[in-house]
Amino acid sequence: MSSGMNAMVIVGGIAALLLTGLVLYLVPMRLWIAAAASSARISMLTMIAMRLRRVPPHTVVGARISAVKAGIDAPVNLIEAHFLAGGNVVRVVNALISADKAGMNLSFQRAAAIDLAGRDVLEAVKMSVNPRVIETPKVSAVARDGIQLLALARVTVRTNLDRLVGGAGEATILARVGEGVVSTIGASDTYAKVLEHPDTISKTVLTKGLDAGTAFEILSVDIADVDVGANVGAKLQAEQAEADKQVAQARAEARRALAVAVEQENKAKIAEMQAALVAAEAEVPKAIAAALRSGNLGVMDYYNMKNMMADTEMRRSLSGDAPTPDKGQR
Repeated sequence: MSSGMNAMVIVGGIAALLLTGLVLYLVPMRLWIAAAASSARISMLTMIAMRLRRVPPHTVVGARISAVKAGIDAPVNLIEAHFLAGGNVVRVVNALISADKAGMNLSFQRAAAIDLAGRDVLEAVKMSVNPRVIETPKVSAVARDGIQLLALARVTVRTNLDRLVGGAGEATILARVGEGVVSTIGASDTYAKVLEHPDTISKTVLTKGLDAGTAFEILSVDIADVDVGANVGAKLQAEQAEADKQVAQARAEARRALAVAVEQENKAKIAEMQAALVAAEAEVPKAIAAALRSGNLGVMDYYNMKNMMADTEMRRSLSGDAPTPDKGQR
């Protein structure tokens, strides 16, 4: 009987310890006391509900204590909802404190929206208070006289909290500034004017409102360096002249090939006409033979004709007008 009583006492003791541990886990007494001492009172039931919702009370209560001590009203339900949404409550509260100290109007809902949008809200507030300088890569542009210029610009920007959600980032600012530099240099008559007055680039770029639709506000655009590059105009003219020369050479070659083709065609025609002449001359002996057979031409007449032809050839040779082989054959 005594052994059974001892077992019941041991089981009861273990149950009591487990119950005490569960109560101490569900009821963070030290955290509740710290919140009450910081004038950021939070009910015990709220803390127990946080445990049941798997929300760490230390994170939520610690953020509320920091906000209250800084004089900012951050309801615990909003802090808990932001944590459950996947936000960083510590950075949001720190951003609210920084904005309040800087005299900026930033609500908890706005800061939470910026944080949930993937932006670093604390860094955005710091950048809004302390503007940052971003440097563009060297922008290549060509003036109207064909001289290339390489310009380096430094852009001073600060965060625009009202446009931070959904606004374009730094890459858009750099692209727009580069576009403005290119258009300004391209509109200059000579590169010397740009080197003499580089501030005209800054003034032109600032008047275009390049920060529209972005998460930043451009405070200034300063041209840090301008270098003279290649003579692009002369290079393009030389390349165009080379291209024109190649085109002219191609056309001349086409005309030469056409002339050669015409010459070969004429030679073929001459050879054809010579063949026709030879064929016609071959008919003469046949005609003479036919005349002899028919009695229309006597033998003496034939020899007289031969003698006359021989005399003609002799006179030509004596006069220096020797017949060509083709003439002799004919």
